[in-house]
Amino acid sequence: MGKFRKLGRGYSHRLSMLRTMVSQLVKHERIETTVAKAKEVRRKADQMVQLGKEGTEHAARRAAAFVRGDDVVHKLFTELAYRYRDRAGGYTRMLRTRIRVGDAAPMAYIEFVDRENELREAKPATPPPPQRAPLDPWTKSRASQQWAGPKITKTSESDGL
Repeated sequence: MGKFRKLGRGYSHRLSMLRTMVSQLVKHERIETTVAKAKEVRRKADQMVQLGKEGTEHAARRAAAFVRGDDVVHKLFTELAYRYRDRAGGYTRMLRTRIRVGDAAPMAYIEFVDRENELREAKPATPPPPQRAPLDPWTKSRASQQWAGPKITKTSESDGL
């Protein structure tokens, strides 16, 4: 699984929890959990959507090995793959909500972007900056010419004494 948060659990418990949370996220498209768990679920959920976009038999078997339920796999490979066909990544977002009363854990919603009834609209793609002409390093800028004082040169009056 690579580098990940331990979340205060053993390997099998942690893996089972992540599988369940990713499955519930795909099924309901928004869940509330702690911030640390949401960050880990976001990683795995984005991987599952990427598998859904591949659409191969091998990808379907890999996704079915992780998520729970045939309906979840079907939703990954039909609805979510179609929704994110033009998106390169970033299929989920995390929105911090509150501090839990019992243990003061920071809570957050994790949800899919570009869906109906989402908490916050997805940002549009930023346009590329306009192209500038290449600068010649040897020319003085207008600003330095504008604010520089007059150039003082030595006169030959002091030479005549």
